[in-house]
Amino acid sequence: MNTWPMNTWYVAARSDEVAAAPLGRTICGERMVFYRDQDHRAVALEDFCPHRGAPLSLGKVSDGKLVCGYHGLTMGCDGRAASMPGQRVRGFPPVKAYPAVERYGFIWVWPGDPAQADPATLPNLIWGDHPDWAYGGGLYHIKCNFRLMIDNLMDLTHETYIHADSIGQKEIDEAPVATRLEDDEAITERYMSDIQAPPFWQMALRENGLADDVPVDRWQICRFSPPSHVMIEVGVAHAGHGGYNAPDGVKAASIVVDFITPESETSHWYFWGMARRFKPDDAGLTDRIREGQGKIFSEDMEMLERQQDNLTANPGRNLLKLNIDAGGVHARRIIDRLIRMELVGGDAA
Repeated sequence: MNTWPMNTWYVAARSDEVAAAPLGRTICGERMVFYRDQDHRAVALEDFCPHRGAPLSLGKVSDGKLVCGYHGLTMGCDGRAASMPGQRVRGFPPVKAYPAVERYGFIWVWPGDPAQADPATLPNLIWGDHPDWAYGGGLYHIKCNFRLMIDNLMDLTHETYIHADSIGQKEIDEAPVATRLEDDEAITERYMSDIQAPPFWQMALRENGLADDVPVDRWQICRFSPPSHVMIEVGVAHAGHGGYNAPDGVKAASIVVDFITPESETSHWYFWGMARRFKPDDAGLTDRIREGQGKIFSEDMEMLERQQDNLTANPGRNLLKLNIDAGGVHARRIIDRLIRMELVGGDAA
């Protein structure tokens, strides 16, 4: 039984990861190879040569065709063997071909039933291709179940402790948390009023030409959407101007972008980044935010991986649930419901 939805779109790679050479990556337990065809379109196949089982990702791309690095078998984009020097290979059984779409600077893959794959169901990301927004991010391979990362992102109480030198502050613990459901989304909100901005947000205020030593209102709105995406609206505004609804001239706000793609039961691919709507043309600012955010997220890695080690060693232990866990609990229920729908033949897109 799958422990993640299959009939849905996952981020498989950044666009710049799939260039001249093929890229091998395991997504939802499926070993895949990604490359670009003659028209520069992204292609995803099973990472398995039908000749001798070699990984196709160890081959090369020649004139938009994937060539196995073991004996030179050339594969078609449909997963069928196309040619091989001195051999007849047209009758070879095909390997899996996965629907793949490139959008917003990412390559998305559908690991489930290809007949259900519809690009129209890709998420609509306002920041993805809008000139008023800038985006910068990265990728971590994290050795823990993807649900633990969703838990982490839907409960930001840990910032006070893990990220004490960057975005954490005691007011996060003290502010009330509200969680609600909207269709297939779980939303957790926290608002803080008349506080001092932590170091990361002081930097953001300065970069936006604003005073960084005055009281601010701060917000965190975590939004989970299936199969495993978390978008977090975050920001600070000079106090007394409406907080989240304050005009752009007195705040620094952004969206923390989190695409969590399962690899195995104990590992996932974490595509992280930040989209901002101030100074979108400042590439240097994008780099500085990426560097700062990368350090913040790296601080979570050890905790999550050691947490997975503990859970693996203690499979029968029950974990406690508090009100701060509500967002993650709702997200898990949504995931479980989608999996059940797939098992009975429903549409889980």
